[in-house]
Amino acid sequence: QGRLVESGGQAVQSGDSLTLSCSGSRLTLSTYHMAWFRRAPGQEREFVATVGRNGGRTDYANSVKGRFTISRDTAKNTVILIMNSLKPEDTAVYYCAAALSYGTRRELYGYWGQGTQVTVSS
Repeated sequence: QGRLVESGGQAVQSGDSLTLSCSGSRLTLSTYHMAWFRRAPGQEREFVATVGRNGGRTDYANSVKGRFTISRDTAKNTVILIMNSLKPEDTAVYYCAAALSYGTRRELYGYWGQGTQVTVSS
């Protein structure tokens, strides 16, 4: 069965940049709409960013718009999340997800990774 594997999470300072990667194992990511979600301590999992199958369409949560960028590297079967100007409120476990339909709702996504921790200190 296919799965998603995230990497790149670490502890950083406020204002730093970080890049997260999501790779597909026995899963061809170009056949799915891909997204990043995050869950902060004590909170629900929330939408962060999504990219369509062909990479031409993206959407972002208002809280990250202008700071985060989602993109695809089809040759590497990978989806990237570039995070700039990180804030302490960005601290969360970040999850990669894949869906057959485009959208921002968690319910659309049938494949999920295990998550990678991002911690931003002030």
